[in-house]
Amino acid sequence: MNILDSRGRLFGRFSIVDIGAVLVSLAVIIGIFVVPGESGSVAQVGATIQPVEVDVMVRGLTVADPKALVETFEEEGTTDIIIRNQPFGSVDVKSVIELPRTVATPQPDGSLEPIPDPRPEMDYTIDMLITLAGNAQITNDSAVFGGNKVKIGTQMELEGLTYRFNTTVVGVRILE
Repeated sequence: MNILDSRGRLFGRFSIVDIGAVLVSLAVIIGIFVVPGESGSVAQVGATIQPVEVDVMVRGLTVADPKALVETFEEEGTTDIIIRNQPFGSVDVKSVIELPRTVATPQPDGSLEPIPDPRPEMDYTIDMLITLAGNAQITNDSAVFGGNKVKIGTQMELEGLTYRFNTTVVGVRILE
C-alpha cells in the first residue's frame, strides 16, 4: 500500500491539505494557551510591580452636595478607575483636597486679588485634587494600570456607588 496516492491522500484516507489545516489550528491553540504562561501576555514579561501614587485633577464638577462627595471619598477609602474605557479595578484614595474657586478682582491700585467666586451656582461646583494609590506594572517608559499607560494628561474615570466622572492625571509618582 502506498503512503501517498495519486489524489494526494495519505494511506488513501486523509488529505494532506486537511492534515495541514489541523496542524495549523493546533499550533494556534498551543500558542494562545500554553506559550504566554501565567503572566497572560508577552507584554508583561520583565515588568515589575511597584506601588504608585497618581494625582488626578477634577475641575468644575457639578454636584448637589460637594461636601458629601468629599466625605464619600474619605469614608469609602477606595474608588474604581476606568482608563480608555477599560475598567482597571479598585485603588485606594489617599487624599482629597478641595481647591478654592476664586475670581480675579481688579483693585484700585491696578493689581488683581483673588476672592471667592460669589456666583450662587458655584455652591454646586467643586474642584478637587485627588491622590490615588495602587500597584502598577513599571515598564521602561511608564506605569501601566491594566494594560494602559498612565502618564500626565491621561484621561481617567472615577466610579463609585453614587458617582462617575472624568478626571485628568496631573502627577505620577513611582514609590519604592
